[in-house]
Amino acid sequence: MFSKSKINEPGSKTTDDAKTAAPSAGPAAPSSTGDYKASAPKAKPPASTLSADLHVTGNLKTTGDIQVEGTVEGDIRAHLLTIGETATIKGEVIADDVVINGRIVGRVRGLKVRLTSTARVEGDIIHKTIAIESGAHFEGSVQRQDDPLNPGGAGKAQGANPAAAKVMSQG
Repeated sequence: MFSKSKINEPGSKTTDDAKTAAPSAGPAAPSSTGDYKASAPKAKPPASTLSADLHVTGNLKTTGDIQVEGTVEGDIRAHLLTIGETATIKGEVIADDVVINGRIVGRVRGLKVRLTSTARVEGDIIHKTIAIESGAHFEGSVQRQDDPLNPGGAGKAQGANPAAAKVMSQG
C-alpha cells in the first residue's frame, strides 16, 4: 500500500509509482482550500450608513451592520443596528445588537438592546439583555426572552411574572 509519507519523500519512488499515487493527492487538495479560508481577511466591513438626508420607504435586511441617521418607514433586520440621534424609524427593528440614540416607533427585538440618554422609543422591546440610560424616553412593554430574534419565541418569557412589564420612562 501507498502511504502519504512515502509519496512526499524525495527520490524514494519511481515515476511510475508517482503516477499511480497521483490520484491519492486529490483528497489533499481541499485542505489547501481550507488553508485559503483560514488566511482570508478577517477585517469586518464598515457599517452601511444611511445619511441624515435620506428617507427610505421599505424594509431593510442585511447580515452586516447598519447605522441609520435618516428616516426609515419599514422594518430593519441587521447584525448590529445603530440608530443615530437624528434618525427616526417607523417599523419593527430586529438585530443581535441594537443601540438607540434616536427615535423608534415600533417593536424592537434584540439580543442586546441599549437605549442611550437621547433615545425615544414608542413600542415594545423584546430582549435578552437591556440597558436604559438616564434621560431615555420609553413608552411600551419590556419582555425578556432567551431567543428574542425569533418571533415565535413569545412563550419563553423569563422572570416570576411571564407577562410583559409596562414601562413609561422619562429621564
